[in-house]
Amino acid sequence: MADTRMSVQERETFLADIHVGVLSIPRKEGKAPLTVPIWYDYEPGGEVWLIMGRQSLKGRLLQAGTAVTVVAQTEDSPCQYVSVEGRVSAIEPASKEVDLKHMAIRYLGHKMGVAYVADSTEEESVRVSISPERWFTADYTKR
Repeated sequence: MADTRMSVQERETFLADIHVGVLSIPRKEGKAPLTVPIWYDYEPGGEVWLIMGRQSLKGRLLQAGTAVTVVAQTEDSPCQYVSVEGRVSAIEPASKEVDLKHMAIRYLGHKMGVAYVADSTEEESVRVSISPERWFTADYTKR
């Protein structure tokens, strides 16, 4: 049976591609983690970052040092995925014109991304950075 694990370069390239991610955040003992789809960005060798409303449930649960998981996957078969466990390294005010605009254009293209930012009413957004610590990967196209 073929090894389906990705190399460091393969996993970093995959994570840097555009995928809707899934963020999992721990909650108080006894509750299931909050697991939600997200837009994210990543450059090989760097941190995963995302934007959220400070007062959203995600924003209220996250603090510097919180352990989280981000998963990106393909929707088509054979499946590929990268799962990254890490800790929140920074939570900073997000710039609508820099951070949100970059993210919106990444996911929606230039025209729709600019329109998305212009229509955004989010008052207090934060940019959350996550330092990758552990990686889990699979590339079933290698079979």
